[in-house]
Amino acid sequence: MELFGTIVPTDMSYPYWVMQMNIEALKTKYNFLEILSMGKSVLNKDLTVIRLGRGPKEVFYSASMHANEWINSVVMMRFIEDYAEAYRTNSSLFGQNTRNLFERVSIYVAPMVNPDGVDLVVGALNTNTTAYKNARTIAANYPVIPFPNGWKANILRN
Repeated sequence: MELFGTIVPTDMSYPYWVMQMNIEALKTKYNFLEILSMGKSVLNKDLTVIRLGRGPKEVFYSASMHANEWINSVVMMRFIEDYAEAYRTNSSLFGQNTRNLFERVSIYVAPMVNPDGVDLVVGALNTNTTAYKNARTIAANYPVIPFPNGWKANILRN
């Protein structure tokens, strides 16, 4: 099985802005991808969902509910890229004909459901913001958990 990825990086931390940039690049290259939103985060980041396929059977995947598990966003984004390239080239992916799968199944992927927490953990959240300071205050009650890279929670509303 050959994997195709060239857009989604797998050798760096993965903040929200990089994911959004990757989504735009994937949509440009693969115009059959459907980009949806399931709402906004506390810090007003779009909670993006990518739809692969148009079949009646529906499957939903989500990643990065826990902020320190951000690598799952990379895995999901790389899957989207590899699936889209396999579909474009009429290839198989993991032994499945993607053209056939595309017609039978709609796969919905929410690659980062906790973008605020991910940005905190990977160092992309400005340390001077209220959100960062509030998280640091809460984390001070749990000194055994490293902050911010051990953070699992969401950002709180003010």
